[in-house]
Amino acid sequence: MKRFLLLSLLGVCALGGDTLAATVKVKDIARVAGVRENQLTGYGLVFGLSGSGDSSRNRATVQSVANTLRTFGVNVSDTDIASRNVAAVIVTARLPSFAEPGQLIDVQVASSGDARSLTGGTLMLTPLRAADGRLYALAQGALSVGGYQFEGMAASLQRNHPTVGWIPSGGSIEQASPLQVDTDGSSLAIVLNEPDFTNATRIAEAIRGLGDVGSAKADHAGKVSVHFNERPDDMVALIAQLENLTLEQQRKARVVVNERTGTVVAGGDVRLGKVSVSHGGLKIEIRTEFQVSQPDGVYYRPGSGIASVVTPSTRIEADEGVAPLVQMQEGASVADLISALRAARLSTRDVIAVLQSIKTAGALDGELVIQ
Repeated sequence: MKRFLLLSLLGVCALGGDTLAATVKVKDIARVAGVRENQLTGYGLVFGLSGSGDSSRNRATVQSVANTLRTFGVNVSDTDIASRNVAAVIVTARLPSFAEPGQLIDVQVASSGDARSLTGGTLMLTPLRAADGRLYALAQGALSVGGYQFEGMAASLQRNHPTVGWIPSGGSIEQASPLQVDTDGSSLAIVLNEPDFTNATRIAEAIRGLGDVGSAKADHAGKVSVHFNERPDDMVALIAQLENLTLEQQRKARVVVNERTGTVVAGGDVRLGKVSVSHGGLKIEIRTEFQVSQPDGVYYRPGSGIASVVTPSTRIEADEGVAPLVQMQEGASVADLISALRAARLSTRDVIAVLQSIKTAGALDGELVIQ
């Protein structure tokens, strides 16, 4: 019932707003070509775990610990290492656009072995590299896991996911980001986060409305090319002017359904055609009881054919409820449909099944996304 209420509230909140196009800035829906983040990855070790690290079966961890100790002048053999206070991890981070040396970034740490928990651990100095193989950052620091796992002889207690953690500001940029604005000084391109012909055309119109900047043209649904009348003296100021232009964004009519959580979220411009919905459920209950059959009388030295027998007794009950009928008029919203289905006492999964059937019938004016 709580999930059912959540579904209705999400539908009503998403659909209760204004259905007109929203006014947004260019930088909210697009970016200048060349301005983007890059992924960084590294392999490291987390020390200081309380017996919850990798076991000796993980030979990569044992070898990594031995190699780390050798860098400090401690020569040990792999067979001498049997501690579970260390875990091998994969470290990931994002290299921001225009990152400069000394800038701090957040890093994520995930166990790569059979460690049970990273709680209380500290990541040793780990180099982070990009896809080009060059080192761009170094990561180190204490982990913030946000979960735990404790085990006993015959029981365990776990909260959240203890084998993944964060180090806020745990990475330090060592080399500036190689990506810059993709421009030759006389032109640049604006790339939309979500390609749309209408929004691309409106961005070009907004830029042309400046008058003395230059020409702008939508090359396709995801790119707008801008050509300046003359080379600007301050490219940064000009880009700031372009990205703060406002326009009316055209949003797609879309309904997102998450079957795992039973959540339905719909945009305010999603409408239904005239449709009738009849949905009924068949409930089948199978109950089995086991009974013991004992032979009557008292037997002296009974034969092999006389023994107690366990006999199952199975009972099957079927209950097919009356299918509720829900009729929606032309132009009704998804929120109206969810409210009507809630009044008919349909479950969350039944509502999802109804939405899928309405889409198949062609009565849903929008895109249905199932996660």
